[in-house]
Amino acid sequence: MSNKLRISLACGAYDRTQALFDGRAPIEGCEVAAVPVEPEEAFHRAFRYQEFDVTEISMSSHMMTTARGDNEYVAVPAFISRVFRQSGIYIRTDRGIKTPQDLRGKVIGVPEYQITANVWIRGILEDEYGVKPSDIKWRRGGIEEPGRGERAPIELGKEIDLRQIPDDKTLSGMLEAGEIDGYIGARAPSCFLRGAPHVGRLFGDYIEAEKDYYRRTGIFPIMHMVGIRKSLVEENPWLPVSVYKAFLKAKALAMKELNEICHLAVTLPWMVHHYNEARSIMGEDYWPYGLEANRHTIETFARYHYEQGLSKRKVAPEELFARSALDLSKI
Repeated sequence: MSNKLRISLACGAYDRTQALFDGRAPIEGCEVAAVPVEPEEAFHRAFRYQEFDVTEISMSSHMMTTARGDNEYVAVPAFISRVFRQSGIYIRTDRGIKTPQDLRGKVIGVPEYQITANVWIRGILEDEYGVKPSDIKWRRGGIEEPGRGERAPIELGKEIDLRQIPDDKTLSGMLEAGEIDGYIGARAPSCFLRGAPHVGRLFGDYIEAEKDYYRRTGIFPIMHMVGIRKSLVEENPWLPVSVYKAFLKAKALAMKELNEICHLAVTLPWMVHHYNEARSIMGEDYWPYGLEANRHTIETFARYHYEQGLSKRKVAPEELFARSALDLSKI
């Protein structure tokens, strides 16, 4: 009989996590039941029901529950999802919205107010363009399926106009019908993907906007990290380092494959060119794990989170993580 700890793992099957699923990056001391899931499903099952031992978690929801002291998970600094978010602002092109400042007074849909992508977008709108969350009327609901709400309870100030949309409507449908002026979120609404009339992005050349943002701020926004059930860590204090080392190895394998021109690991003809372009703009390790390499990014997000009323206090980056995963041994 195996004397390894049996654990469940849920996260997206990204290139940087694939080695955890295929066995090339085992978690030391563990027998792993790995379940590939979409991030929204992982978050719902983790924050509502704590179903998984190790799971992909939203940075926003983890910060919010940590600030309240009721977090069921503790994280390791493996940031398995990062995305620039200037691409995530969709608008009705017939409402006179030409600049971010034109969003003032508009009705904008959100799948959840607390999701990490939207915290970043609201923070960027305020920092870069002077548009405060209170300047916008927010409408919450499912992007493609009716009835979506917040995965964890939130309490916002009275200055924030946030209302649930009708249970029989979706944000994509309302955007297409002109019932809202725009939408922000991590996923593109289906009406945009179908090319619906009068639906577009606020930043048409979002790639250049995102490159410019990185050059000026040095921030590559973190979306998701890896959480471990706190009760399991209390029983097995060695587990965070084992989990973190496995995710580090999985990322290293993925990055090596991205630079392999003999056989392309991703179905893109100029993948190696894009990899080298990213390194030329953002540096050799453009997708860093670990706290210190990401401190400025996390501190910026913590400020946004607090200023937007999602954290009752400003969370220090160290509070999010298992201490042992921040102090790996060196040879």
